[in-house]
Parts: sequence; C-alpha cells; structure tokens
Amino acid sequence: MTPAWHRLEAHASSPVARHYLHFLALLDRTSYYAILVSMAVMTVLVSLQVCARYLFGTSIDSADELSRLFFVWAIFLAIPHGIKIGIHVGIDALVSALPSAIQQALARVMALICAVFMAALFWISLGAVADKWQELMPTLPVTAAVFYIAVLVCAGHSCLHLIAQAFHLEPLPSEPLSAPPSRQHGGSN
Repeated sequence: MTPAWHRLEAHASSPVARHYLHFLALLDRTSYYAILVSMAVMTVLVSLQVCARYLFGTSIDSADELSRLFFVWAIFLAIPHGIKIGIHVGIDALVSALPSAIQQALARVMALICAVFMAALFWISLGAVADKWQELMPTLPVTAAVFYIAVLVCAGHSCLHLIAQAFHLEPLPSEPLSAPPSRQHGGSN
C-alpha cells in the first residue's frame, strides 16, 4: 500500500503545494523516527538506572534528567502526528448536527485559527529558548533550553499541519483518505 503522503503529493493542485506536502511528509518521517529513538533511549536509561540501583547499589547521576528530557521530546514530537489525524479530545454534539459542507468549512476555519495559535506558541517558545540558553541542566553540561526547543519544534510542525488542513492540502481528520483515481488502460467497458 502506498503511504498516504504519496497520494496527497500526487494530487496537489500546484507545484508549491506538492513541495509543501513533500516537505511535511519528510518532516513527519523524521519526527516519527526521532520519537522511536527518544522512547528507546528513555527505556534503556530507566532500565539501566533500575539495574544500577537494585543490583549494584549505585546510581547514574544524569539518568533521571535524561529520561525526563527524552520523554518530553517524545511527547512534543508526537503531538503534530495526533493533530494530523485528529486524535484529540473534542465535543462535537452540535457540529455533528450541521450539514456536511458546513462541518468541513468550520473544520477549515478552526484549523486556521489553531495554526495562528501554534504560530504564536512558536514565537513565544523562541523567546523561552533564548531566555534559557545560558542555564545548564543540573547534572549535565547541556543548556536547559533543550526542553523548550521541543515545544518550539512541536509548535512549528503542528502549525504546518494545521495550515495544510486549513487550505485543504491534506484531508481534515474527519475526511477519509480517498484512493487515487485508477487509470484505465485501453479497451472499452
């Protein structure tokens, strides 16, 4: 089965939209693998810390801080993937009673409003990263801003998905992903 982004890219209405969707698909794949790595590193760190404490009576100084950092990164990297497919808590009792065309229009307007909020969060996160850059983590010689960089990346990635949904470059979470039209090769039916 062809990945969804190939179908979206192939049916984009303009070269700019195709490049945008291609970049977004690349960003999705990159963040997906970063989530896997973050979860794996976090799991290994916690396991090593437990073994060190209970088997050897010692502790890895930075294990708690690093596992927390990788957990934060995994969570914030996963949020845009949830936005893309509509995994969120919502109450749609009123909206589901509206006609389908109004539901779709309302979903696009809400995606645009949310994109504006994500852009604002991106800007605020940029300030937080700059503000925390000189501070170091307690057990590592690494800037404490790495926690805020996760929020910055999440806000930017989420904003890109919301823009794509608002301008109908990718389907809204409520729309099924349709298969690309099949080509008929010669002959008559």
